Amino acid sequence: MPRASSKTSVPSAAPVTAPAENGTAPADKNSSIESIANDIATAIVEKRLPPGTWLREEALGRVYSVSRTKVRAALLMLSKDKLIEMIPDKGAFVCQPTVDEAREVFAVRRILEREVVRLFIANARPRDYQTLEQHIKFERTALRQSTTMGTVREKLLGDFHVALAEATGNHTLAEMVRELVARSSLIAMLYHSSNDPHCSSDEHSDFLRLCRKGDVEAAVTCMIEHLERIEASLELGTEKPDRQLDLVKALLA
Repeated sequence: MPRASSKTSVPSAAPVTAPAENGTAPADKNSSIESIANDIATAIVEKRLPPGTWLREEALGRVYSVSRTKVRAALLMLSKDKLIEMIPDKGAFVCQPTVDEAREVFAVRRILEREVVRLFIANARPRDYQTLEQHIKFERTALRQSTTMGTVREKLLGDFHVALAEATGNHTLAEMVRELVARSSLIAMLYHSSNDPHCSSDEHSDFLRLCRKGDVEAAVTCMIEHLERIEASLELGTEKPDRQLDLVKALLA
């Protein structure tokens, strides 16, 4: 849902629409700067736009039927969220986090999500637990369906952390977690995560059970171990080669 701030709202964004084969744009000519940014952010999180993808302004202008000025404003919003990098005289590219940046993202997530857990247990209402339990059911349904794309399953797993942060009532904290979860998705793409989604969903369930018991320290420990296991599933031994993919080819793949 659009917000007044410059932050993009990854979980609620609609999917990116590729241009038609004849190069014409979709009929909707009322795309706002924020809706374009949210659309692209969702495509990145869902791994339709891998790290290194060249986000060509003229191609995006055709996709959204808007001027390059409007596209450029949307890309600037995404650069503030660390999802894309604006390189002078070259253009905009989906970010390719370094090994050090990847480790820093998970280090910060452990710090922030420790506080998220404490605030959630202190402030959560019955409907908050119901929302998260329903989310876990969605995760497990997606895992059982062989036709569900892996990108969708992984996005659901990341959205659990965002929903948890939103349930604390601290909007600033939730925005920070949302950004870090989106960056974690980029990191997982670039460093070939071997994370088992079934294991992650089971850990979400175990974590929520501890929260219901009011066992703060055990719940915090569970969350930290969960994040550490996800980080350990990454191949962070070496830097990955630079990849610059064509935007339209990436969207149509």
